[in-house]
Amino acid sequence: MTGAPALDWSVLAPVGFVAVGAMAILVAEVLLERMKTLAGRPVTEAFRGTLLALGAMAFLLLAFYVSCAAFSDGASRVFHAGHPMFRMDTFSALGSALLSLAALLTCALSIAFLSELRIHHGEFYALILLSTAGMMVLVSALDLIVLFVGFELSTLPLYVLAGFDRRQPRSNEAAMKYFVLGAFASAILLYGAALLYGAAGSTAYGAIRISLGDAGALGVAGLALVLVGFTFKAAVVPFHQWVPDVYEGAPSVVTAFLSVASKSAAFLGLMRLLALAVGAQTDWLVDVFGWMAVATMIVGNLMALIQDNVKRMLAYSSIAHAGYLFVGISVGDEAAFTAVFFYLIVYTFMNLGAFGVVISLARGGHDFERIDGFAGLARRRPGLAAAMALFMFALVGIPGTAGFMAKFNIVLAAVHGGRIGLAVVLALASAVSIFYYLRIPMLMYMRSPEFEGVRANSGFFEIVVIAACAAAVLFFGFLPNEGAIPFFGLQVPLHALDWANQAARLLFRS
Repeated sequence: MTGAPALDWSVLAPVGFVAVGAMAILVAEVLLERMKTLAGRPVTEAFRGTLLALGAMAFLLLAFYVSCAAFSDGASRVFHAGHPMFRMDTFSALGSALLSLAALLTCALSIAFLSELRIHHGEFYALILLSTAGMMVLVSALDLIVLFVGFELSTLPLYVLAGFDRRQPRSNEAAMKYFVLGAFASAILLYGAALLYGAAGSTAYGAIRISLGDAGALGVAGLALVLVGFTFKAAVVPFHQWVPDVYEGAPSVVTAFLSVASKSAAFLGLMRLLALAVGAQTDWLVDVFGWMAVATMIVGNLMALIQDNVKRMLAYSSIAHAGYLFVGISVGDEAAFTAVFFYLIVYTFMNLGAFGVVISLARGGHDFERIDGFAGLARRRPGLAAAMALFMFALVGIPGTAGFMAKFNIVLAAVHGGRIGLAVVLALASAVSIFYYLRIPMLMYMRSPEFEGVRANSGFFEIVVIAACAAAVLFFGFLPNEGAIPFFGLQVPLHALDWANQAARLLFRS
């Protein structure tokens, strides 16, 4: 009689903290709703929401800490040695740390914003936590079954979050569009996984990699359909149509979370799948990825040029950046995956910072949306104007910002990988982006106010997040591989390129 299998529960620590946190937030909200006062002050909706936000941030901080500890340890551990379906290694640890940090910053940005829109409910934070848990599962999967579970767990809460402002018809419309199209993408991914199982006889990444070369048309079709699910989540052309409407209709904090966390999870999960289940990419896959990267860069940048809504502009900008990232995916070697991971780290700070400024300008129960509303902002809110200008420069890729270093590494990887044409298209597309990104600093510093006013003061956490993102953009722009900070007893080196390289190296040596 065999004993019970040895289970390494520490592997699930990041996901566990986030998932337990979601349950705790829901229970805490029920208890707080029954309380009239707490610590001598009335329990209003805003006060209750702030307490729940702080609780969610505490759980995310714990997840971030254990992810950093697992990355520093460098070990590779699976939950069940007999059936390795979920693994914590340097790649998944760094990915989990990035996702928990993105969720943490999103929760911090939400406190004043949700109060301003009068929708400060605790379930918002529970949904953020549940989605983050699914994303962590997605980037740690070693099996198509776990991959699908993570994919669905990360996406289902996002449908609800997109329609969180139920009073706004367009928020409901955004949720419905996202749900319908997302359901199709999930069904396609599941069908592809079934075909891969039929071709390989297993859902494990390792078994698929061994048998994929001999799987014939069935394996190719299955892989193609699974990739459709990922490209939908990553907002890659031609599966990008949902992005502008959903980004515009969803509350700005949800849009910010979608633009960084969901995109990061999609690309990290895709890299893990390609490296562990596909291995050496076939010529047709390289060509398909290359053409998709070109189409995504062109469509994203050209459509961003004609937008007058800042959220739609940032939506098409997000599509363009997905194209830049897909250049690295199409190259497919260790250097390219290092560049993609570093880009995702940098993009998190650039885009969350930009959305942080938009969020801090919300007023009177309405999002701040029109690009013309930035006119004269430097006179009314000089600090916010300076931060927004920095984030726009970084998204363009101006030297001295982290955005330049991120694009430079992608271009370098493409050139070294023999994909010079893609590098040229990336450079030209970035040149086009100058026109719509620098339009905002021009309006802030060279035009007088013409539209509605903005909030006189930003919330404390909004200021902290914007300042932290601005510092990161500058730091990783000038010193992408230098420095260290203490974090709860850990000496965390700020060697972002080294972090990304360690993670990518793990994939290619597994």
